[in-house]
Amino acid sequence: MKKSFLIKYGELALKGKNRYMFENKLMDQIRYRIDGLGKFKVQKEQGRLFVEPLGEFEEEEVLSAIKEVFGISYICPVVMIDTDDFDTIKETTIQFMKEQYEDFDFTFKVEARRANKNYPLNSMDICREVGAYILDNFETLKVDVKTPDKRVWIELRDRTYIYSRQIKGLGGMPVGSNGRGMLLLSGGIDSPVAGYMVAKRGVAIDAVYFHSHPYTSERAKEKVIELAKIISRKTGPIRLHVVPFTEIQLAIYEKCPHDQLTIIMRRIMMQIAEIHAKTVKSLALITGEAIGQVASQTIQSLAATNDVCTLPVFRPLIGFDKQEIIDISLKIDTYETSILPYEDCCTVFVAKHPVTKPNIKAIKRSEEKLIDIEEMIDRAVDDTVVIKIKPSRD
Repeated sequence: MKKSFLIKYGELALKGKNRYMFENKLMDQIRYRIDGLGKFKVQKEQGRLFVEPLGEFEEEEVLSAIKEVFGISYICPVVMIDTDDFDTIKETTIQFMKEQYEDFDFTFKVEARRANKNYPLNSMDICREVGAYILDNFETLKVDVKTPDKRVWIELRDRTYIYSRQIKGLGGMPVGSNGRGMLLLSGGIDSPVAGYMVAKRGVAIDAVYFHSHPYTSERAKEKVIELAKIISRKTGPIRLHVVPFTEIQLAIYEKCPHDQLTIIMRRIMMQIAEIHAKTVKSLALITGEAIGQVASQTIQSLAATNDVCTLPVFRPLIGFDKQEIIDISLKIDTYETSILPYEDCCTVFVAKHPVTKPNIKAIKRSEEKLIDIEEMIDRAVDDTVVIKIKPSRD
């Protein structure tokens, strides 16, 4: 018996005539994730993808890599036989179960699917005949068609596949199937979650981080780099743009009303992020903002920051409360890094009483005091350092 992996996907099946584009992108993502783990053949066939090992491999290592790919509903380790001979199928199923289980005190159900509708047995016949053969070979087993302890799936295609495990995948869409976005990544809890959620919808992610040396430490920057590494396990490679922001922040602090500091700072951040986004052909900006979470995230404040953008701004957390965001951060392993006590640039120059309903005309009048802001933005863009983040295997 040869071992292989059968990949099931969900909403990709609804894509109609352009489904092949999404399938091809998903296969590319799988190939990228398993590169270096052995030699494999990745192919598609009638609503399924198959990852066939062509040499030695570690099953759990391959499973761990594939589980990080968006677009997959279930991963099924299978045994594969190059025939649809029914006697061979029955015997292989018995051998498979002997290898799969040690204790045979459970209920089971056989489920079958046949791609060849001219096969002499229909799906119900296959289930009935294989189920009876299993009962003949394992006296302690019992059939339960409604709530079985175990299921045995048999799929007849060009080859026959037998399996009993369905390992849940991440779902969503394969990364890169829906363009590219630029994530404003801070060292907090929210922005890594926002990047994860947009990537789950098929958007490839790059990121921009604003660093205010010496007011923020190198440890704060390293924290953001680590967050980028963690989310890259699911989003794929990230180009992290580290923008020097000290000059701009000091100018805002010295020349603008302090209750407007955060709004003006956010507006300039969005402008710089958009410049970098357009350079790498990103089609949108992504932030971790949620309505009402802080003063800069009221509807009026969000409108004020949107005012400087020409690209759309995606805010996937917009209706979430903090605990919901924390729950996702725990799920994707960013929480413990996010709560490390290293200040990011947003928390250094915080007003005691920030404006919560900014007037855009008043904000623009205050920004006129920043006489050299265009030159400062150009310097910040020119001095940006790009760090290439690649997903690592733990």
